[in-house]
Amino acid sequence: MIDTHAHLTDSDFDPDREEVIKRAKEAGVEKILCILIEFDARGIEVFKKLLEQDFIFGAVGVHPHDAKDFEKYREKFLELLGLPKVIAVGEIGLDYHYMNSPLTEPTSAAEVQQEVFKKQLEIAKGRNLPAIIHCREAFPDYLSILKNSRVQEGIAHCFSGSENEAKEFLEMGFYISFAGPVTFKNAVNPKELIKKIPEDRLLLETDCPYLAPQTFRGKRNEPAYIKYIYEEVANLRNISEDKLKETISKNVFQVFRI
Repeated sequence: MIDTHAHLTDSDFDPDREEVIKRAKEAGVEKILCILIEFDARGIEVFKKLLEQDFIFGAVGVHPHDAKDFEKYREKFLELLGLPKVIAVGEIGLDYHYMNSPLTEPTSAAEVQQEVFKKQLEIAKGRNLPAIIHCREAFPDYLSILKNSRVQEGIAHCFSGSENEAKEFLEMGFYISFAGPVTFKNAVNPKELIKKIPEDRLLLETDCPYLAPQTFRGKRNEPAYIKYIYEEVANLRNISEDKLKETISKNVFQVFRI
């Protein structure tokens, strides 16, 4: 099994990070993509240490919540992208729910996020790295920016959109990644949609420490719990778990080249 999106640098894991990693290995997790969005000394130190482990790879991005600080982080961001095991830019994108950027005129929070999103897409394209994309309540602007960027490799992370939105991503050649919510009892739409995603465009993730699957809902999530997502998705797509593992592994190789 592969967890394609885990925030192992999150401070929630500080008390027991090594035990979390051990449990992931024991559960059968063969690779983890660790997403760094914290650019403080603690986060960077933890990230670099995690990358010393053979089965952990990295992605780096300035999250839309921190778009206002992009120029402050730019140097560290570019430096970290140069590390040998950093294989993607992300997570990046737009989030109009909290609007954690300046609201002062003449630049709105949305405009700040849009400009930073464009800059990071250009960096991803320039470095030939896939982009891991976050979108919340911003799909029209998000889609317009993606299409204009001509970025050809990307992942719609923790997808919770409509079937039409999924089609837009697929037409651009993107992969669609599902997380713990697909296991929720009331997740009618995601359960139906995941049956329709082409085999060669599907990825799975935990997005830990957030969005624990149904069995642990409301508790801290961790990479070991990816097995519950694999079980649910195999059942929904009416295939064996071994077949699903093979599919996800092939897709990870295609998009991340690992």
